[in-house]
This record gives sequence, structure tokens and C-alpha cells, in this order.
Amino acid sequence: MQVSVLSSGSKGNCTYIKTKNHNILIDIGTSCLYVEKALKEIGVNPNDIDLVLITHSHIDHVGGLKVFCKKYQPLVYISDKILSDIKIDLKKINKEEVVNINSDIVVKSIKLSHDVNDIKGYIIEEDNSSMVYITDTGYLNEKYFDILSNKSLYVFESNHDVEKLMNNPNYPHSTKIRILSDKGHLSNIDSSYYLSKLIGNNTKQIVLAHLSEQNNTETLALSTLVDTLKKRDIKIPEVIVAKQNVATKLFDI
Repeated sequence: MQVSVLSSGSKGNCTYIKTKNHNILIDIGTSCLYVEKALKEIGVNPNDIDLVLITHSHIDHVGGLKVFCKKYQPLVYISDKILSDIKIDLKKINKEEVVNINSDIVVKSIKLSHDVNDIKGYIIEEDNSSMVYITDTGYLNEKYFDILSNKSLYVFESNHDVEKLMNNPNYPHSTKIRILSDKGHLSNIDSSYYLSKLIGNNTKQIVLAHLSEQNNTETLALSTLVDTLKKRDIKIPEVIVAKQNVATKLFDI
């Protein structure tokens, strides 16, 4: 399995996954043009994308979905509630919660907590490779810890530094409270705590995702995670921060 986060942040999100027989996108929140460009930069033909997994209805996760699907016709995995919210006529859809695709890969979804009617996190497994994709959630229910544990790669939200958020004069108090709520976003501290509970000996990489441009920095996100893992005497895998307009390298997991 190979993975590249093509774009991550409040202006658009999209992640590419390659398996033996499939080319997958999680969310298309950037323009179709950007996705095409980013895919080509990592050597992928957009025509080869055959599956799209949608996490939720916010524009930064579905903004480019209509145009991309009209042009390339991938099969879209999406729930009834999310489909109802985005109001896009998609020709090829699948609404299953757990998907075994051609005995090749297994895709499982879990319920997250955000200010939308429905939101999914994803676990994708192929042979001995596995990945977790979790962004846009105020908390992570402990009942999912077992199925999320010891995966090869985690793409995991580390949205904000609490102090920077609370001291930001550009955000009204109500917005700050929403972000900090159970239906908001994971802070650096939250993210580090959950990752310290989930990663294991099989974990090769962590990609910190969906960083706030105003309320976080790469340095703060990275240092919070590294410090947390060191304090708990947990082996630190490769950690990088996903960017808004630059794709990560193509991870081999």
C-alpha cells in the first residue's frame, strides 16, 4: 500500500491511497484541477482513481467532488446522511459500512464527532499493511481503540494549540468554544494523547493533519507529539506534518 496526503487544512483536504488493484481518494475538498495536478506530481493518472471515500459534508472535504466525479466516474463510498447533506447527484455510490473489495482490501468506517449529521473515520487494510484516517472530530470514542491500534500509518488530526486558539483576537468566543467542544477539532494535546494510546510496533509513520493556519504551527504540533511519546517511553516512528497546498511524499507502508 502507498499513501500521499495531497492537501490538508481548512481550505481543502484530499488523500491518495494505492493498493495492488485500486487507486483511492479520501475526500475531494480541493478543486478538481488541484487534485489532477497533485496526482500527476506523484506519478498517478487521475483516470485511474476508481474509489472515493467521503468523511463528511463540509466544503473543505467535498468541494471538488462533483466536478471530479463527473469527469472520472469513480465509485463513491458515502452514507445516506452525508449524501443528503451535500446534495450532489452522484452516478456511482455505495453506502456499506464495511467493505471487502474484491477480497483485496478491507475498508472499515467508524463514527466520529463533528458539527455535521454524519462523519466517518476510515481504516484501510491490505495484506500486512494498514492505515487510519481521522480528522475533524472533537473526541475519539474509546470503544474504537482496539480496531484502531497498531496500524502501519496514521493520518491524524492535530488541529490547534489551545493557548493560541484562546488568544486569537480574530476568532469570536463562540467559534473558539465550538472548536474546543466534543463536536469540534482535536488539539495537539488531544491528538498526542490518542496517538500514544494507538500506535504500536507495526506503526511506521504518522502524518499530522488538518492543522489550523492561525491557531497552530508545525513546530508546536510536532513537539507536542514527540514530547508526549517520550514521556510515555513510546518508540517514535517517522512523523511529518501535512500541508495545505503541497502533497506529502508517497509513503510505502
